[in-house]
Amino acid sequence: MADKYKYKAFISYSHADEKWASWLHKALETYRVPKHLVGQPTDFGPVPERLAPVFRDREELASATNLGDTLTEALRGSACQIVICSPRAAKSHWTNEEIVTFKRLGRAHRIFALIVDGEPGASGNPDTADEECFPPALIYELGPDKKLSDVRTEPIAADARPGKDPRQAAKLKLIAGMLGVGYDDLAQRDAHRRHRRMMALSAAASVGMLVTSGLAVTAYLARNQAQIEAEKANQTTRFLVDMFRMSDPSEARGNTITVREVLDKGADRIEDELAEQPEIQATLMDTMGTVYQSLALLPESASLLEKSLAKRVALFGPDSEHVAQAQAHLAEVLGLQARYSESEPMFRAALETQRKELGDESAAVAASLQGLADVLTMEGRFDEAEPLLRESLDIYRSMGDGESRDVAEALEYLGMNLYDQGQYDDAERLLRDSVALQRRLTPDSLHPDLADAISNLALVLSGGSDTAEVEALYREALAINRAVLDPTHTTIAANLNNLAFLLHDKGELAAAEALYRDVISIRRQRLGAEHPEVALAMNNLAFLLYDKGDVGGAMDMASQSLAMLNRLFPDGQHPHIATSLTNLARWSIDQGSYAEAEPLLARSLDIQEAQLGRDHPRYAVSQTEMARVYLLTGQPELAAEAAAEARETLARTLSPAHWRTAWAGAVEGAARLEQGDTEQAEVLLLDSYNVIQDDPTVGNQVTESTSSFLARLYLESGRPEMAAQVVAGTEAE
Repeated sequence: MADKYKYKAFISYSHADEKWASWLHKALETYRVPKHLVGQPTDFGPVPERLAPVFRDREELASATNLGDTLTEALRGSACQIVICSPRAAKSHWTNEEIVTFKRLGRAHRIFALIVDGEPGASGNPDTADEECFPPALIYELGPDKKLSDVRTEPIAADARPGKDPRQAAKLKLIAGMLGVGYDDLAQRDAHRRHRRMMALSAAASVGMLVTSGLAVTAYLARNQAQIEAEKANQTTRFLVDMFRMSDPSEARGNTITVREVLDKGADRIEDELAEQPEIQATLMDTMGTVYQSLALLPESASLLEKSLAKRVALFGPDSEHVAQAQAHLAEVLGLQARYSESEPMFRAALETQRKELGDESAAVAASLQGLADVLTMEGRFDEAEPLLRESLDIYRSMGDGESRDVAEALEYLGMNLYDQGQYDDAERLLRDSVALQRRLTPDSLHPDLADAISNLALVLSGGSDTAEVEALYREALAINRAVLDPTHTTIAANLNNLAFLLHDKGELAAAEALYRDVISIRRQRLGAEHPEVALAMNNLAFLLYDKGDVGGAMDMASQSLAMLNRLFPDGQHPHIATSLTNLARWSIDQGSYAEAEPLLARSLDIQEAQLGRDHPRYAVSQTEMARVYLLTGQPELAAEAAAEARETLARTLSPAHWRTAWAGAVEGAARLEQGDTEQAEVLLLDSYNVIQDDPTVGNQVTESTSSFLARLYLESGRPEMAAQVVAGTEAE
């Protein structure tokens, strides 16, 4: 697109289609051209990095006699023209004049149409002429006299009407024409990018469900790592075989013997029958401890692993690889029990020994790196975990042909870490790679690792428009795990939470509530009454209760969840605590308790700034709520400053068109109105209103508040009919 033009595009439209013009203007100016296309030569010049600025006239010309110098110069200085087509535009004298003027500049081939209403070609039939969407200047070519002739032309149009192009596809068709590139060059890349930005913080409108699903959904927990050391010794083999042979079915619950019953009997026998063979005893304790872990029986696992470690230290000394193996296994279980202060140093000790004894590129080192990264992740130290996960992936890739479950799992771990850090584009790519590899390795599709990868991919996609794909993935993961795991396994709880989260978002509250309560029950049974996963499940249930209208029950449940997290993380520095604080503050604001909300938000922001940084979207979400408190307590300057910073962060990390960005803009707009800046307030509020009204996932409070802000602006500026339209539109929703 040639640099000689001041504007990348001129938008022509009837002011009755202001909403569409506002959306398109913002969509074009905030669009980032794919890097591989930038600079590519086209018939219209090199492809630019951005499509800004775009000219959009905001004023009516009802009393004018011609377009005027400003519009004529803007048309002259525009590389292309986009016409928003509707029956209103077709009847607009000035829209038609703008098209004629642009054609007279010799750029008819640079005019693109966006159909938003009406019917193209309807003017050919007197009975349907009122439905015509194309202005006459689009339908007919200019003659030699530079006036419209009777020669018809075929406008280049994207069609955003219901049942035609989705709005995103219509936008990309216009951009492809503007850039002079193929639609497919943009569509494939944009579909990938949209998942990153749209999934954002969560698929739900509630602030707190943003992170609460994070740990709950990810299948970092309860990995099936039971790997029996076959052929350790003949005696070990005989012992394991005898565990099953000597189990009495008459003592079992029912007609069959469960794995749990076999393990319990075996654990009792290890200490008695192998006291004279401590090495085999330690090996079997370690092996059975990892089996208990795979069944999510964590106290039993920790007990056996602690005994195994003690025996190995006595047998081999503290610097043996056998000791390091026992340390790594025990450290993992301690992490799953939220005993992070014990787990982290144990992992580091294991890694130090493994690097010295086995080298930096051994599978044991890779596994311990993952385990340590897991613990750091559970503590909210995402940036510290990332380099460990990258090193682990490199190690696994260097082993064999790269087609292994270890590689697939390493891709998954790294992807979820990037997701936690807000790098959604890269997270999606890695998760898709992980799922594809797991499917290649699992012909029968029945493996917990495949289910884990599928579940986490669904999480990363869970803020996009394709909820059907997300639900299908969640149900597939649940079906796999139900086929291979105990029904009360913690991984089953995570799968149920995923599905409940989605159903909640879809408004199926009764079904979601039942699943959330099942999740809490399973986690309490398997992880204990005090565990981060229990607290997070309670927080999810609190949001559902709030959405049902049970405000008291929601506040009580959320307070219990926060109290539990404070007990589990006594230093108070964890992102989940921050999220719980924001949740309670948000509800306090809704109830008019501003004095209670402000200190909760202040503490939340302090934690998130320390743990995540001010540029993280979660920080911006809480910052928007603080701006709301300032607004409602008569501090518009502070409100405008906080909301503006939050809006900029969310536009950068999520999308300028994301509803959370729009909500921050709405709060900022209301603050600008309080300051008397009506012009800036109207721009912010109208843009925010358009985004929020179009997004069905936005909660009622956000929708109603935004509408109220805009209606107030119209009333105060003497436009009561516009205020009435806004109120009526909100009530219709």
